[in-house]
Amino acid sequence: MKSHQTQRRFQILLVDDNAADIELTCQCFQETGVPCDLHALQDGDSALAFLKRVPPYEQSPRPDLILLDLNLPGTHGREILQILKLQPELQSIPVVVLTTSEADTDVAMAYRLHANAYHCKPVDLEDFLRLAASICDYWFRCATLPTTDQIR
Repeated sequence: MKSHQTQRRFQILLVDDNAADIELTCQCFQETGVPCDLHALQDGDSALAFLKRVPPYEQSPRPDLILLDLNLPGTHGREILQILKLQPELQSIPVVVLTTSEADTDVAMAYRLHANAYHCKPVDLEDFLRLAASICDYWFRCATLPTTDQIR
């Protein structure tokens, strides 16, 4: 376990247009016991503004992890992924695609655009809790993430 990382609160950006999925995701991530703040936005344009810290998100934290749905109003998740991985100041943020699509073409496209993982949203609460726990275990307990100072 990475003790230096477990002493801080992690920042997660959730981008999903479904209010019920946002509520469920927030609940499941709270259940993990990992200290994290989940920032939920419902469209791609707001997500990009948050990440670029433009109004009204000038004070937004840099996410340690992004949970990204593919099908969004405005800028689609695919476009967000492409934009993120082309921006030097954002490309090191891990992006976990969390979507309802099980299409092989969507999976392949997400990895071609450098997604760090691809998960279909579980419909069962227990399965969703397990997924949230596994995401937190991997990204916040096993993996070593860069700090903001290391990225500058």
